[in-house]
Amino acid sequence: MALKAVLLLLAIVLVTTKVVYADTSVPGTYPPKAPPPPPVPPPVVKPPAPVPPPVLKPPAPVPPPVYKPPAPVLPPPVKPPATVPPPVYKPPVPVPPPVYKPPVPVPPPVYKPPVPVPPPVYKPPVNRPVQPAPPLPPVKSRKDCIPLCDTRCSLHSRPNICKRACLTCCDRCKCVPPGTFGNREKCGKCYSEMRTRGNRYKCP
Repeated sequence: MALKAVLLLLAIVLVTTKVVYADTSVPGTYPPKAPPPPPVPPPVVKPPAPVPPPVLKPPAPVPPPVYKPPAPVLPPPVKPPATVPPPVYKPPVPVPPPVYKPPVPVPPPVYKPPVPVPPPVYKPPVNRPVQPAPPLPPVKSRKDCIPLCDTRCSLHSRPNICKRACLTCCDRCKCVPPGTFGNREKCGKCYSEMRTRGNRYKCP
């Protein structure tokens, strides 16, 4: 209803504005026109009927919830403990004492005299004949001394020095003792008594 009244009011204002604008137009050089028709009186605008405000109804009062006290919890019924009858006492059954059995006499072991062991027969050791040492290889020249001195000095800490001394002794005495150590007396005093300037044994 209020919207219709507003639209009607706007239409009236527009019509009035057009009429006023038409009356105030500037006269031109055109020939006079017929007098304008008398102005149409604007329609009477009736103010819109006041709309009564809607009647507000207060909300119905909600009744407060009814308070219900909690139901009392009953304690579980207490049952008295069942009386257990005392166990019936049974006297112990008397155990008869064990029958005593005398031990069976064990006969003593029969003594057997030890069998005499004959003493071992003594056998004198058999003396094996001593085999003579193999003869030393003959030395005729210095070339024969080279393999003998190589064998003699194979375990020496300084084989080159040992070979030089051995070749000198072999060349003079024509003999090299067997083995890698000792046995110098087998080549005679020429080999065993030869000494250096420092009075040391020269031949290895």
